[in-house]
Amino acid sequence: MRKPELAAAIAEKADLTKDQASRVLNAVLEEITGALNRKDSVTLVGFGTFVQRHRGARTGKNPQTGQPVKIKASNTVAFKPGKSLKDAVN
Repeated sequence: MRKPELAAAIAEKADLTKDQASRVLNAVLEEITGALNRKDSVTLVGFGTFVQRHRGARTGKNPQTGQPVKIKASNTVAFKPGKSLKDAVN
């Protein structure tokens, strides 16, 4: 499912227009992004938790040549599913 399809599903379930649902979805995604940028975690009870994680610098390997490659430290986003989501998938 892509973003426009998700917005259409939200519009149908929440009795909104597609434009309104798209704005709501964009606002939610912006707030999650902003919170992660501030190093806050975002917990949606029953769904899961988004958290920013730091990945340290490391040495990797170029798959074509086998030569070692230095990979810089970076931040990434991790998602831990909640119990309800796990149960729904299993």
